[in-house]
Amino acid sequence: MPSNSPTNESDDFSYSGTLYVVATPIGNKADITLRALSVLGEADFIAAEDTRKTRRFLTYHHVDHRLISYHEHNEEKRTAQLIQKLKNGQKIALVSNAGTPSVSDPGYRLIEAAIAQRIRVVPVPGVAAATAALSVSGLSTDTFVFAGFLSKKKGKRSRQLKELAAERRTIIFYESPKRILALLQDMIDIMGDRYAVLAREMTKLHEEFMRGQLSQLVIKLKNRSEIKGECTLLVAGQKAKQAISWEQMQSEIRAALKSNAGKVSEIARQLSKTYQLPRKKIYEEALRIRKVNAEVGMRNAENGNQKQR
Repeated sequence: MPSNSPTNESDDFSYSGTLYVVATPIGNKADITLRALSVLGEADFIAAEDTRKTRRFLTYHHVDHRLISYHEHNEEKRTAQLIQKLKNGQKIALVSNAGTPSVSDPGYRLIEAAIAQRIRVVPVPGVAAATAALSVSGLSTDTFVFAGFLSKKKGKRSRQLKELAAERRTIIFYESPKRILALLQDMIDIMGDRYAVLAREMTKLHEEFMRGQLSQLVIKLKNRSEIKGECTLLVAGQKAKQAISWEQMQSEIRAALKSNAGKVSEIARQLSKTYQLPRKKIYEEALRIRKVNAEVGMRNAENGNQKQR
């Protein structure tokens, strides 16, 4: 065991092996602690999500290694094998491709099994995309909710967003560049057009933080030929709603249409932002009211023509 590791002497462990949960960089290879390098160098085995990526990282830091693959497709089988090695007194370091293992990455099953077997589990903290993005977001950091990756299926993802819609705390999501636009659009429709921060390629050469309303982020991304890099999205929690009934909202819509305040989509966006209500619902109601107004106008015009005759 590395000399600077905790001993956990107060705990009664059944085996002498130790599972180290080691955080590794999310991009920049230099974002690794001295303690983490020490643990990785002294471990009997390193359980890695992708052995090729981890091997390149360890070689960069001149760390000798004995790697075992441990990912979502072999997690069940490998867990039993690794638990046996821990029971035999060996030291295993668990790492993911980036960041902290078991946080939206493989590892939970192994950690849970080790605890159940009364095997020592030691955290070796470091980088996590969620906290890295939160620290520079400008959003509330006192309390926050980590939602991670939502479902790839639209129906289930919509239900998940509806459950989070009333959340007052900052909400943190992970998403792939291929699905980020769909996620942003679903959020606007379900949660309203909120302020958000999109972090992309953090700690890397092309690191980027995009800030603005969700609708603004959509426009910016649509103007790009390609979106690259895993995305961390932070969304402001729901603000205290201004008390307004649906009848009052309809009056707001009628007034905006009458004053030619802009296109229906723009009216819906503004009212959604002001009252933190779903843009889609306001948009559909504005279209209905505009249609009714048009029909009334046509009838009045016809009646006027008949009177003139």
